[in-house]
Amino acid sequence: MESLSERLNRLAPSATLAMSQKSSELKAQGVDVINMSVGEPDFNTPDHIKAAAIKAVEENYTRYSPVPGYPSLKEAIVGKLKRENGLDYKPSQILTSNGAKQSVCNAIMALINAGDEVIIPAPYWVSYPQMVLLAEGTPVYIDAPIEQDFKITPEQLEAAITPRTRALILCSPSNPTGSVYTREELEGLKNVLLRHEQVIVLADEIYEHINYTGRHASMAEFEDIRERVVIINGVSKAYAMTGWRIGFIAAPEWIVKGCNKLQGQYTSGPCSVSQKAAEAAWNGPQDCVEEMRQAFERRKNLIVSLAQVNDPQGAFYLFPKCSSYFGKKDGDRVINTSTDLAMYLLEVGHVATVGGDAFGSPECFRMSYATSDENIVEAMRRIKETLARLK
Repeated sequence: MESLSERLNRLAPSATLAMSQKSSELKAQGVDVINMSVGEPDFNTPDHIKAAAIKAVEENYTRYSPVPGYPSLKEAIVGKLKRENGLDYKPSQILTSNGAKQSVCNAIMALINAGDEVIIPAPYWVSYPQMVLLAEGTPVYIDAPIEQDFKITPEQLEAAITPRTRALILCSPSNPTGSVYTREELEGLKNVLLRHEQVIVLADEIYEHINYTGRHASMAEFEDIRERVVIINGVSKAYAMTGWRIGFIAAPEWIVKGCNKLQGQYTSGPCSVSQKAAEAAWNGPQDCVEEMRQAFERRKNLIVSLAQVNDPQGAFYLFPKCSSYFGKKDGDRVINTSTDLAMYLLEVGHVATVGGDAFGSPECFRMSYATSDENIVEAMRRIKETLARLK
């Protein structure tokens, strides 16, 4: 009898990975698809980081590492947090994992009991609610519409907190919207959280360096709440190292110990060679980070000028409203949802995007501009031409 667990049946498949897969299938059939569905820098990993990995192989860093990562890697992360964020952490407050995705899941699984509520601002990254459901928690959504620049207010946060609230997941710069919380906005949320001591903040800062505001702000900057903040970050986006799979948490020791216990049972330490590469990323020259950031900003300005929509302040996504197309048709094909629209753009316009339904904002859809200027110009031409067919 074929019967999967109830735990698995509660989960939805990743919409972003599903659209990327469909895009790849069309490409394999010879269709010229521009993939704007995946959240991945199109740059190659910088040479000095690749050289560190080659050296690690030659020096036989090929065995199991300690579960939380090599001490030298944790020291590199401590140095990064001090140098870039002005934050003092000890190596015992750091745990590295197989990508920031595992870091988020570790924290949720370590902290959430059945029935605990986790506040998730919507739009949200597709995996947050699924991870909460995996932990048998209850996602509680706060709607942050485009009129609020996709950011929640202190009043909304206060209204959402109940005695069962255990965590708030905050992603800044945001996937999928590109919105960035200012220090003042974070302080407003922090002042609400101070009144509710049971709430832990999971601060997903993986897009920290893809920021067009001039300064990244972290909830951990506020000393009066730092003991309730879990910083989640990694090398994937800033250093174009998505496939290397290195993320980390910086958190109070009791949380790190819990995540270490969990990780020790189901993955152990992350890839040894990737750890040495990540160490070189954080300890080495940082000009590559700024060069890529500038390229993303140029592309952002290009796509915003072509699409004539809101101007995101970070990450590499555009999240425009598309609800004006709902109910429109092309022949027998009717667009009822943003997922319908994304599928239409893929199959007819040959541009892969992701419907906003999976991000908790069914009136929008997501485009990644982590691709060349030429692809952006051509993709926008195709999208406009395809949408013009809808009547």
